[in-house]
Amino acid sequence: MELYQIRSFVAVAEAGNFTRAAERLHISQPALSAQIKALENALELELFERRPNGVTPTAAGARLLVCARKVLDAARAFRDEARSIKGDIAGVVTVGTVSDPQFIRIAAFMAAAIERYPRIEIRFHHEVSGEAFEKVRDGLLDASFYYGDLEHQAVTGLPLREITYRIVAPSAWRERLAHATLAEVAVEPWVMTPPISTHHQIASGLFKRISISPAKVVEADDEFVVSSLVESGLGMGLMREDLAETAARRGAVCLWGDIKLTTTLKFIYQRTRRHDPVIDALVDILRNVWGTTEDAEHS
Repeated sequence: MELYQIRSFVAVAEAGNFTRAAERLHISQPALSAQIKALENALELELFERRPNGVTPTAAGARLLVCARKVLDAARAFRDEARSIKGDIAGVVTVGTVSDPQFIRIAAFMAAAIERYPRIEIRFHHEVSGEAFEKVRDGLLDASFYYGDLEHQAVTGLPLREITYRIVAPSAWRERLAHATLAEVAVEPWVMTPPISTHHQIASGLFKRISISPAKVVEADDEFVVSSLVESGLGMGLMREDLAETAARRGAVCLWGDIKLTTTLKFIYQRTRRHDPVIDALVDILRNVWGTTEDAEHS
């Protein structure tokens, strides 16, 4: 029985699917299946019930899953302590990004990382906010910038700043919407991001207040595309307040009403990696870049 087999066992149990678990572990599905089979043979126990839509742990598998997680936590603590003794923080981390690089201060973050921790290699992947959360939860990203209110017991993070959104419309609609109510605005055409995005969830929360859905939705997979389509006259949308005010000053859009919708920009990672030296290093950098002393969330 090997540590990598235990890691694979936990990954399959958490994913409920061999394909997703293999993606998370960066190995092929046949290789993962072979690892689980070898572990079952070594233990002389069946760990999973195979079903058409995935797998679930057997009774024996569920009991061993608790122990397996403790083994992985202990192995991680062992490795982290060794790194701490050595005094050498090094590794490769994949970090998700959202929004625009300037807004989340990627340049300052990277400059500080290179100066203070030159042996940490950071690889950035741009993500939709909801997908970033899921990838951190599932271990496909080591950490990510994220904004929104999704919560999961396996994920924690460092709050960085509040983000405010305003409702915007094409500038040509200014007079038509000047005295419109929220209910009247809601039935106008809207440009929105996909349902998995936080941007979409914020807009949906607005509509739920009045139990109305927008009559026509144009979908775009990026906030800046949303802004461009609003400016082009295709519909209304949400825009980050700083961008909305800038666009309004140059006459590209008009602000509607005084409603402000807020969310929080965070740096998130798996709770079990809270004491990982590399994650600690990234959090330490971000505290300095953002000038925050707020502790990572524990909820």
